[in-house]
Amino acid sequence: MSYSITQLLTQLQGELANAGLWQDKPVAEHLLQSSQPFCVDTLRFEQWLQFVFIPIMRALIHARHPLPSAIALTPMAEVYWSGRYAQLHTVLKRIDITLGGGE
Repeated sequence: MSYSITQLLTQLQGELANAGLWQDKPVAEHLLQSSQPFCVDTLRFEQWLQFVFIPIMRALIHARHPLPSAIALTPMAEVYWSGRYAQLHTVLKRIDITLGGGE
């Protein structure tokens, strides 16, 4: 499963870049300290994916720690992007399914 998730994380990074949503510069450290889901009070969803989700998932994989067994990125993407960025929706749905044991 980790290999598939690694591929999906790389694909997610690529799709964020293709959509013009990947940032070259990191966000300020204090913005990452939010206690809200997806850091909704301090980050845009794509920033959360880039600076929180992807690094945490890669760290878990690298350390061979268990990955989350249930995750729901797709509903957040649907609300946040309102039908835009179809390729990103597809990748996020694959991540949700893979982590949920569907693949």
